[in-house]
Amino acid sequence: MTAPETLTAAGWAETALASVLARVSVTARESGPRFPLYAEPDTGAWRTTARGSWTGGFWAGLLWLRALSSGTAEHRAAAADCTGRLRHWVAQDTATRGLVLWYGTSLAAGPGADGAAAALRDEAARACLAAYEPACGLVPWGGAFGGPRLLARADGMPGLVPLLARADGGAAAAYAHLDRHLRLCLSQDPPRPAWRAGPRGTWTAWPEPGPGWSRTAAWLLLAVADGMWCLGADDRLRAAADRLGALRLAPGARLVPPARGDDPSGPVDTSAAAIEAVAALKLAALARTAGDRRAADRLADRGRLMLHRLVTAHLSSAGALLDGCYDADRGLAPRHELIWGDFFLAWGLATLTGLVEPFTM
Repeated sequence: MTAPETLTAAGWAETALASVLARVSVTARESGPRFPLYAEPDTGAWRTTARGSWTGGFWAGLLWLRALSSGTAEHRAAAADCTGRLRHWVAQDTATRGLVLWYGTSLAAGPGADGAAAALRDEAARACLAAYEPACGLVPWGGAFGGPRLLARADGMPGLVPLLARADGGAAAAYAHLDRHLRLCLSQDPPRPAWRAGPRGTWTAWPEPGPGWSRTAAWLLLAVADGMWCLGADDRLRAAADRLGALRLAPGARLVPPARGDDPSGPVDTSAAAIEAVAALKLAALARTAGDRRAADRLADRGRLMLHRLVTAHLSSAGALLDGCYDADRGLAPRHELIWGDFFLAWGLATLTGLVEPFTM
């Protein structure tokens, strides 16, 4: 295994990012006005959705990364058009609006910022703040995808925390949303990703997703990093970052986690590793700003090592990140290319190469 200190961004990261963004262009031609969701590992054929489901923001984000890399008006127009088609989600009752509307708009805020994307993000921030329920201390998972509405889920955190913080008067709700999820999810070991609200402030563990889900720690790490960035780093958030880091960012942890923690020899989930790599780079940036060079170097090395493993062991010659697992319990797309896996891999590589900063405004 290559030592982390030898993994500079020169060469391998630039080459891999170019390959992933070339795949974006192929996907764009094949998907047309629809949103890609996951692709077959053998053929590369995409399953698509009309409105993007909870993953539409990652497709828009990939198009913005392509536009930032190429600088062409054509690519910028395609990204802006895709982001505009996410407006449907502003009014939907789902905490995944954070995933859709933060990641689908934030990369448009760089040089030559897209005014329409910024306006959509602000509109989404206000809508999410209006959905905040003080009695629960969070924005509920919601009923848009069926099932109980009053759930707390780990995947209802990323994107929603900075989105809430961006709304006027939203910082307190953003912190409460983050804190509620952390207190619930980290109350068990391994962290349990889903909880249902009950009477008089009680919460009961919800079976789906279950303990050992590959993306539990990944989503929590990402949300904590963004929370520390936009809300400030207090002892509670530092402790959560340390616990999650010990679980997934420690030298002895598997670089690519199993899709199910109770089946370590089964399918892996490269999308979880890509999310964790981005979280590691974000936490490294925060540690560097705080003057903790040792922690910053350790976290940056871990992020680079994870990305290098994904690139060398799981990236196809066509630029597709394979071996992602959509839903292991249902056997849905267990070894596939996932649109959010591609996005977080591309974002991590773009961070290493300096195309984007770890945090977006």
